[in-house]
Amino acid sequence: MASTKEYLDFILEQLSDLDEVNARAMMGEYILYYRGRVFGGIYDDRLLVKPVPAAEELMPDAVMELPYEGAKKMILVDDVDNRKFLCKLVKSMWEELPEKKKKKSML
Repeated sequence: MASTKEYLDFILEQLSDLDEVNARAMMGEYILYYRGRVFGGIYDDRLLVKPVPAAEELMPDAVMELPYEGAKKMILVDDVDNRKFLCKLVKSMWEELPEKKKKKSML
């Protein structure tokens, strides 16, 4: 089941207090970026984030779920109605997220 554009729009609205939050469509789902780094995605209308220490600390009892078959488990964010919490979560994760990989030049 693919995610809906309506759910994406809802999550982006919840994160609208943060600058530089973007989404990219990928095979019926959406990858989410904050300030150029991937922090999670929307899979089957579920918000999943990378299991970095900051996210685990803010959601110690969170459930880990597979975004899709063959992927690594991610943290399910079930408190998506809490705008303040979502913004705090994403902001706190940024330092621990890997930087975007540079493409190798073909020279």
